[in-house]
Amino acid sequence: MTKQQVYDVERKVGNYELRRYHPCVVAEVTVSGAFEKAGNAGFRPLINYISGANHGSKKVSMTAPVIQELSTKIDVSQPALQTQHGSNHVISFVMPAEFQTLADLPVPNDSSVVLREIPGELVAVDRFSGRWSEAIYNERLTALRAHLAMAGFEVIGSPRFARFDPPWTPWFMRRNEIQIPVAESI
Repeated sequence: MTKQQVYDVERKVGNYELRRYHPCVVAEVTVSGAFEKAGNAGFRPLINYISGANHGSKKVSMTAPVIQELSTKIDVSQPALQTQHGSNHVISFVMPAEFQTLADLPVPNDSSVVLREIPGELVAVDRFSGRWSEAIYNERLTALRAHLAMAGFEVIGSPRFARFDPPWTPWFMRRNEIQIPVAESI
């Protein structure tokens, strides 16, 4: 069974969970393209990295989920009027819990793969099964944001789409999540 990112459920709020994620390290790539294709485009360099395409040819265990979020980086090489807003996605693999710092991991051979430490955080989560589409993501995201606003939560980070299953898993058996970091004070 695939290892999963470490978290503790703090409480359930309606159909949603409030989770405390432990600090972790991620390997990530930024890809351009449509929502539905970005996950697949980012998957290949990440799977190559954990399969040994790194300094030392060290294999790293796969963890779930694969995380996708819109890139918030601005391309300063492009004039503002020509920038394609919303077409860049950051695809991430969470490294296994035994890798606590960047120094614990081998350096990627592919310069598009970036390692980054993520501090612990409080996250509101909507867990669901179904297809991986932008329409479903947006529908679930809108509902989670409305619930958080009604419950008085302050959103402090970008939403992410988390996929737990490989693409050959039947759509009705797939575990998916919308995750939004929220402020501690509630």
